Amino acid sequence: MEKQRRIFIQKAGLIAAASAFTPQILLSTTRSQKKKLGVALVGLGYYSTDLLAPALQLTNNCELRGIVTGSPEKIPVWKEKYGIPDKNVYNYKNFDTIANNPDIDVVYVVLPPSMHAEYTIRAANAGKHVWCEKPMAPSVADCEAMIKACKDNKVKLAIGYRCQHDPNIQAYMKVGKEKPFGKVRMVTSAAGYFDGRTNHWKQNKKLGGGAMGDMGVYALQGARLATGEEPISVLAQASTTRPEIYHEVEETMMFQLEFPSGARASCQTSFGINMNHLQVNYEKGWLKMAPHSSYNGNNGSMSDGTIIKFPIPNQQAKQMDEDALAIMEKTDLIVPGEEGLRDIRVVEAIYKSAAQNCVVKL
Repeated sequence: MEKQRRIFIQKAGLIAAASAFTPQILLSTTRSQKKKLGVALVGLGYYSTDLLAPALQLTNNCELRGIVTGSPEKIPVWKEKYGIPDKNVYNYKNFDTIANNPDIDVVYVVLPPSMHAEYTIRAANAGKHVWCEKPMAPSVADCEAMIKACKDNKVKLAIGYRCQHDPNIQAYMKVGKEKPFGKVRMVTSAAGYFDGRTNHWKQNKKLGGGAMGDMGVYALQGARLATGEEPISVLAQASTTRPEIYHEVEETMMFQLEFPSGARASCQTSFGINMNHLQVNYEKGWLKMAPHSSYNGNNGSMSDGTIIKFPIPNQQAKQMDEDALAIMEKTDLIVPGEEGLRDIRVVEAIYKSAAQNCVVKL
């Protein structure tokens, strides 16, 4: 029986991965709009250059059509590599004129968090759908303003939580909802890596740096998604082992969460420690994921012998394809702005708890 279950989950993974990249077969008779949405990347740093732009070459429902950058020297390289015409190249000053460009349907904001609200709102006011990288913004007020701007302009807002599009993560979310092992008792969730950089926005408070907002949302989501609940209290402690680098923001954050059902979570995130795992202990069993928030290879197991190992060709491509499809078909996004807001509410409470050295109720 256990062997059959393992085989089923692996075959299901192959089907899920294949279907994620062949939606036209199902929709060719119903779609009346564009076959592909045009995407403009705002900010051409590592994530856009090494991950999003290559992933957009694998998508079926969207394609790279434009760029927005403050670095003129990057423009010729991107134009040649991706065939981007002059009219689809913008800088931060003339960005608002993107409203007049029918080639661009979606603006993907890939900037330091402190700039997310400004460019999301400007894109929404230009009538473009918005995909915004995580963390959504440094504050709840920013998140609420972003959601309002998109609603007022009748455009969709998705947050770049690629992991929630990964069938391996969806597998443990399903366990949390269906509760085959009973209630969740304890979650241990960690996400971090050693960052050797000394002058990056992640070490700059003004730009929205700090481990909690960046890698910390993966540790936080591990607990939230595994329980299927929102925390009601938090106790946190920030620390650093490299004060010469992390003197404005935390290098490491440890936090404990309490949930309405009585479940507890112990979470860690860091720019000084390599860690990437999730363990969920239920009334009658357990689930383990290692890694649980990587770009690929997320996998795990359960106490009943079930193996979680869904193949996924490209996480970012799947994320963008599904978000584009939701826009075209006018269906719900997997990760709307409201999900990003839920995380930032907790992140704010974590910072408050660390600063005041006390339990903060949510």
